[in-house]
Amino acid sequence: MVRIRLKRLGSKNSPFWRIVVTDSKMPRDGRFIEEVGYYDPKTNPATVKFNAERIQYWINVGAQPTTVVKQLFKKQGIAEVAK
Repeated sequence: MVRIRLKRLGSKNSPFWRIVVTDSKMPRDGRFIEEVGYYDPKTNPATVKFNAERIQYWINVGAQPTTVVKQLFKKQGIAEVAK
């Protein structure tokens, strides 16, 4: 199954995350199909940027976002993507 999830980057105590499309069997920081955005919780307010067009494409193809990614989409006002 294809998932839309977070991939951790950054140094110790200074993480930021990329929103990626990947196979569910791959490790968290492993190989991915496509990068569709990023999330930086260290800024005030937290920075979330993503390509809604590509996310919509992957959801239409059958990719499932994780619960954390769904919450990020809802906070950004893209509730129809996070069904």
